[in-house]
Amino acid sequence: MKTKYVLSLGIVLLFTFMWSCQGSTEEKNEAGEGYHPAHDFILTDLEGDTIHLADFRGKVVILNFWDTWCGPCRLEIPDFIQLYDEYNSQGFMMIGIAGGRLGVESVQDFVQDYGINYPVVMLNQKLYDDYGPITGIPTTFVLNRKSQIVKKYVGYRQKSVFENDIKTLLEEEDGSHREAN
Repeated sequence: MKTKYVLSLGIVLLFTFMWSCQGSTEEKNEAGEGYHPAHDFILTDLEGDTIHLADFRGKVVILNFWDTWCGPCRLEIPDFIQLYDEYNSQGFMMIGIAGGRLGVESVQDFVQDYGINYPVVMLNQKLYDDYGPITGIPTTFVLNRKSQIVKKYVGYRQKSVFENDIKTLLEEEDGSHREAN
């Protein structure tokens, strides 16, 4: 009986992992046409600081929807930590948006254990509605300096994909990148 339970649990976990990777898609807008403005939000991060997306206008921003139990999310987070370290001083902002299915304490422990160095906020219904539907995690939005959604990735991506996006958007000379933060 115990063997069947362990086997069943393993199959469920395998399908959960595969589901989160399935549909690994990228949506992007070509040549800057048809960009959609990112929905603004004001939330409190796990450190108690207010995070207002509008404060980062003029910066390249990545919004990463994730959760502690998600295998592909766990693979991406060390890359996001490195990208934040490397590009934050050049006009890049990283914001983690945790689903928190296992509770806020689980997210806090995870952030501490992984050494996450960028702000993490908890997903709420309004944020889900504004950016959804979120059909799988990780889901990552890349915003340009005008706070417009340039790309949306569903599923795991290698560091080089995000690094390319960041570099390209930081180098864009559209006149808006010198706006006050």
